[in-house]
Amino acid sequence: MSADPARLRARRIRALTVMLALAAAVLAADAISKALVLGKLPAHPPVRLLGGLLTLDLTFNAGAAFGVGTSYTVVIALIVCGVVVSIIRTARRLRSLAWTIALGLLLGGALGNLGDRLFRAPGPLRGRVVDWINLPHFPWTFNLADASITCAAVLIAVLALRGVRIDGTSPAHAADRADPADRADPAPPEYPPRGRLSSDGR
Repeated sequence: MSADPARLRARRIRALTVMLALAAAVLAADAISKALVLGKLPAHPPVRLLGGLLTLDLTFNAGAAFGVGTSYTVVIALIVCGVVVSIIRTARRLRSLAWTIALGLLLGGALGNLGDRLFRAPGPLRGRVVDWINLPHFPWTFNLADASITCAAVLIAVLALRGVRIDGTSPAHAADRADPADRADPAPPEYPPRGRLSSDGR
């Protein structure tokens, strides 16, 4: 039996609303934190907090997350644009809350760093991303957008390993919801009744 179209539409709208709200929250937090860092840290050495557990160290990254690919700034910016478009197109099939959270985190993080690529020096698609978070025994400095992207990647990997689809189903659940007639045992082959001879007399 197919689900009610109105109910499916309502679930899709709720999923899109949650995804966009989460992405907006990540984007806002990333932008505000970068503005504060740029206003306070340029004239200061790295600031150690919580006994060295967290260090605030302003750097400008021309590469991808965690400083990867610094020589391919324009290529990375174009890839991020493609990722954003892909997320928006994929979101039309959202039914799973977990996937909604994952895509919201990914979209917010991607937009946060893409804003730096587009609007910061030295120019559009070549802008350097503001990084400012450093952890002990971790070689790279990052920002809230990077952290959001990393959390999204971990969540997506878990969902993929568990077989959870973007529409909220899993392969097992999809099989359970298949048409019972398709899963019915095939009819046994027909044999001639006992005692009746075939046409050749045998």
